[in-house]
Amino acid sequence: MQVRLGLPDQLKPEAARLYWQAFGGKLGRVMGPEDRAHAFLLRVIRADHCICAVSDDGALLGIAGFKSPFGSFAGGELSDMQVVYGRVGAAWRSNLLRLLQSDIDNDRFLIDGICVAREQRGQGIGSSLVAALMREGVARGYPAIRLEVIDTNIRARALYERFGFAPWRSETLGPLRHVFGFSRSVTMVRALP
Repeated sequence: MQVRLGLPDQLKPEAARLYWQAFGGKLGRVMGPEDRAHAFLLRVIRADHCICAVSDDGALLGIAGFKSPFGSFAGGELSDMQVVYGRVGAAWRSNLLRLLQSDIDNDRFLIDGICVAREQRGQGIGSSLVAALMREGVARGYPAIRLEVIDTNIRARALYERFGFAPWRSETLGPLRHVFGFSRSVTMVRALP
């Protein structure tokens, strides 16, 4: 397995599928149907805001996106959303998604999603991606790294805690929990060496 900065162009469709596999449960009601979500992700994925894990034969095993002052792995603009969902569809979707988005954090390296292929989970790929993100944060001069995890993703939270991440704040969604399928997100932070 190789873990490297950037995403090769030929792996973009697989990265979109993997991202949707990981986050479609919470974004499905807003970003669906699935074919449109894939089209949107293919349009907006930033290969330069990603670390990927690739098998020796070139298969994508996992991805870890991040945000910077220059963009994010799976962000995009309203105009991207309008191309895929139309003006009305883009308007209500973007307003709901804005409630979930983390601001750019100039003091901490901000993670924008970690995904490991279902059939590859439990083999250390997530750990390798977290370690690579930490190295990238250090290389970029950040004193700390930050991520968000939802209350229903117990396995991911345990992984982050093993790496020394600690809860920093918690936010509840209130009535929007019915839209997104989770009720609380926890922001976790870890100092970088």
